[in-house]
Amino acid sequence: MAVKKYEAVIIGGGQAGLAMGYFLKKEKLSFVIIEKNGNVGDSWRQRYNSLVLFTPRQYSSLPGLQMRGPSEDFPTKDDMADYLNDYVKYFALPVMLDTNVTQFNKLPAGSFIIETTNGSLKAQQVIIAAGAFQKSYIPPVIKEGTGAFQLHSSEYRSSEEVPDGEVLIVGGGNSGAQLAVELAKERKVTIAVGHRMKFFPLTILGKSIFYWLEKIGLLFAGKDTMKGSWFQKQKDRIFGKELKTLIQNKKVDVKPKVIQVSDTEVLFGDGTQRNFESIIWSTGFVPSYDWIHIEGVVSGEGKPIHKRGVTEIKGLYFIGLPWQYQRGSALICGVGQDAEYLLSAMLSNRT
Repeated sequence: MAVKKYEAVIIGGGQAGLAMGYFLKKEKLSFVIIEKNGNVGDSWRQRYNSLVLFTPRQYSSLPGLQMRGPSEDFPTKDDMADYLNDYVKYFALPVMLDTNVTQFNKLPAGSFIIETTNGSLKAQQVIIAAGAFQKSYIPPVIKEGTGAFQLHSSEYRSSEEVPDGEVLIVGGGNSGAQLAVELAKERKVTIAVGHRMKFFPLTILGKSIFYWLEKIGLLFAGKDTMKGSWFQKQKDRIFGKELKTLIQNKKVDVKPKVIQVSDTEVLFGDGTQRNFESIIWSTGFVPSYDWIHIEGVVSGEGKPIHKRGVTEIKGLYFIGLPWQYQRGSALICGVGQDAEYLLSAMLSNRT
């Protein structure tokens, strides 16, 4: 099979990859977007059924195309998937679907070779838009012989999959909070967190919290600015106050971090022990870049080495990382700014 050649290849067809594709299309660069799923937006469709974004439609859009519907409404996961699919069609972005990258190397002449399940691609420049949520993480606290039903939050689809009985949710981020609210409607729920949870309202005076964050200069403040540096140091807030109300009304119990799980028994940081029929691990993700075979791109901890998405390897970039440059970098509303910045770097590297 002949090697397909492009000026640029984008690895990942989520919101970050599509935003990058929008700018490359405007510049008329020869490029393709590699997407592992069968349809654009499938990564959203595969998430839990009741998922609603905490960014309203006006903050859930990519460059050049506003999401349809009332700007202050909060889109569902399927709304987001449909929008991304529409975005590709509207701008006629070239996407290779059902394609996994198996190996990524740099050639001696300076270009790159990308081995995929659908053949080999060669490019002068490559943008890795694989996202931050690659490999689910469960902390090493489980002993052998665990009898409780367990799954990671990324595998959760609906409460019907979870057996009857008390549920423990481990992790106090936004996903854990949303699952706790959903499951508390029909069963007893405990949430275990490693730090005190802080809550943001979704709206203030009828405007999205993101409107106010933008208004006071925090949402898009770069981490090398005073505002951005301060904001980055803050613990992530939980958007919405439903969980806070349930905790205050004693509908959801709060425990400190989990120290050990043995069979159905869980040991917490305060020394107490409880038994649970089910455990949902909302404990985040870790990077997975095993397919990158280029020295100096990924650190010993498995994290990308970059400055504002630009690596030390000429022609190689990352996009869509949390705090790549600002709070909005991993959000739909902010990734376009990073894509435009990377476009400038790419144009200066054209040969």
